[in-house]
Amino acid sequence: MSSNTNKLIILDRDGVINEDRDDYVKSSDEWIPLLGSLEAIALLNHAGYQIAIATNQSGIARGFFGMNDLDAMHNKMEKLLQPLGGQIDSIFFCPHTDAQQCDCRKPLPGLMKQIALHYKKNDSDSPLSGVPIVGDSLRDLQAGVALGASPHLVLTGKGQKTLSKGGLPEGTEIHQDLLAFTNTLLGTKS
Repeated sequence: MSSNTNKLIILDRDGVINEDRDDYVKSSDEWIPLLGSLEAIALLNHAGYQIAIATNQSGIARGFFGMNDLDAMHNKMEKLLQPLGGQIDSIFFCPHTDAQQCDCRKPLPGLMKQIALHYKKNDSDSPLSGVPIVGDSLRDLQAGVALGASPHLVLTGKGQKTLSKGGLPEGTEIHQDLLAFTNTLLGTKS
């Protein structure tokens, strides 16, 4: 575990790292990485960043897939990252539906509080201050901003629709995709 959140990046999963589906990503076969997303994660790792994923996975509570299926999706992601020299440091997920009224389902900040605790950054009102949160939906950004994270919207997944609706948190930066975010952050080609 690292106590340096300056080298932490929080990513949503569906629509940011992999293709999103209206009928849920339910299996490792349906888990398909977006062009350049795995390379982006590897580049961030090479630059010393740890990657935490924060993802709503209500398909579990809805009975569309189980924990073994979710594990298989994440194992596939890790296996595809390995040859690139990339890795995910941690994965936090909410298995609940809105109706279950948990505090871990984004836009509520429960997953972000878990991340802050994991990275030992729970010592202020804004424990994730300056940590980039990258998502394709408003709820992703709202969850991170609640604990001081810096919001970044990607236009993949639901990102275009999210941008069109407006109401983004103040200071939200817009990026074409995860690779464009990475190149901007690292000051490399766009």
